Amino acid sequence: MLVSFQIDHPDSLNYRTDSTLPIILESQKRGFKNYVFQPHNVFMNNKGIFAYANQIKFKSQSLNSFIISNKRILNLNNCKFLFIRQDPPFDMTYITSLYLLELLSKKVRIVNDPKGIRNAPEKILMLQFSKIIPPTLITRSPNEIKKFSNKYSSLIIKPLYGNGGESVFLLEKKDKNFNQIVENFLNKSSEPFILQKFIPEVKKGDKRVLIVNGTPVAAVQRVPKNNDIRSNIHVGGTVVKTKLTKNDLKICDTIKEELIKNNLFFVGIDIIGNLLTEINVTSPTCIQEIKKLSKIDVSRKIWDELLV
Repeated sequence: MLVSFQIDHPDSLNYRTDSTLPIILESQKRGFKNYVFQPHNVFMNNKGIFAYANQIKFKSQSLNSFIISNKRILNLNNCKFLFIRQDPPFDMTYITSLYLLELLSKKVRIVNDPKGIRNAPEKILMLQFSKIIPPTLITRSPNEIKKFSNKYSSLIIKPLYGNGGESVFLLEKKDKNFNQIVENFLNKSSEPFILQKFIPEVKKGDKRVLIVNGTPVAAVQRVPKNNDIRSNIHVGGTVVKTKLTKNDLKICDTIKEELIKNNLFFVGIDIIGNLLTEINVTSPTCIQEIKKLSKIDVSRKIWDELLV
């Protein structure tokens, strides 16, 4: 059985923290043949949807033991499963690959569904659940930002389509750099950006909850470095063991129907305090951290659920 993965180039992956490698290794353990490719490798012609792909094999149980074969043209319709797992940015290269993958036969199970991903960028899908998210503004209007800051003196400002804690700033009305930070966002990109009311509990970190087929299976607490508001592992955050609370389960139950409706099989949500701050559908992480701290093998749960 063929399984393919649309991912970042394997040489760029950190085998100590990456969450795609454990899923591929688990696939190999179950006897499947695995291929990897990048979004720009996908193409279509009058014969179907294809990708220039490399077979990936692990020589041992170690995640840094993988070897990559030479590229070959892979007919993606011959795959039983296809995982979309590359990191944002959520740009036109990404979106084009989703359009093409959406043309594949329904016999190919895609995780997550291309249409579901396209309709649910991380910081957009959560807007449907206004009662469980912080007060939020998406805009490019300095006037709207001014009105929002008059209401909430401490804000978080970040790109709408970023990831990994990149360009996330605490924006305070009294800060002398307030206007410069806003101007930087206006000048850096033509896209809207997102502002949210600052949640003081962020100093204790955020909780990443992994959801498989609508059901929360594990969580980890990500703790920021001293004097940092970002707890992402990419920017130096650490992880500690945690449990799912009643409030966490309530949040998961609130969004479950929407996830299933959009065929979003593997999702990672972020919770700060008692509020939902993101729904990650592109490449949820923390599989390795959860396994080390809580002994829960999420990659195994993913495959168990897919093969039911």
